[in-house]
Amino acid sequence: KSSHCAYAIHLHIIFITKYRRKVLTAEMIKQLEEYFKVSCEKQKCELLEFGAESDHCHLLVSFHPNNNISIFVKNIKSSSSRLLRKEFKIELSKFYYKPVLWSSSYCVISAGGAPLEVIKKYIRNQKTPQ
Repeated sequence: KSSHCAYAIHLHIIFITKYRRKVLTAEMIKQLEEYFKVSCEKQKCELLEFGAESDHCHLLVSFHPNNNISIFVKNIKSSSSRLLRKEFKIELSKFYYKPVLWSSSYCVISAGGAPLEVIKKYIRNQKTPQ
């Protein structure tokens, strides 16, 4: 809710690693969740659920209507990539010689068809690497 409107916009966002390489470790995934939380808060959004496997991640975001979806996604992808590549430079350089992490594509699905608890459970059950 904001001063002049009430809203309930939930987005299921999926990012895949460049070339679908299995580069994400459990430690990286933990850091990604923090990066995404901070990035969402900066844009008046809230990260409701996060889950990842070694080659992709899922976010369930409560989205503020003042934002533009494509700009929001661009911002959280670029900031998370930059921060993760900075912190895990050695590990990621084994897979990528250029400064990349995410594929240029992404998936955004409005989460209105399935109950949010079903989507949260699906995201929670991602097989995080050990």
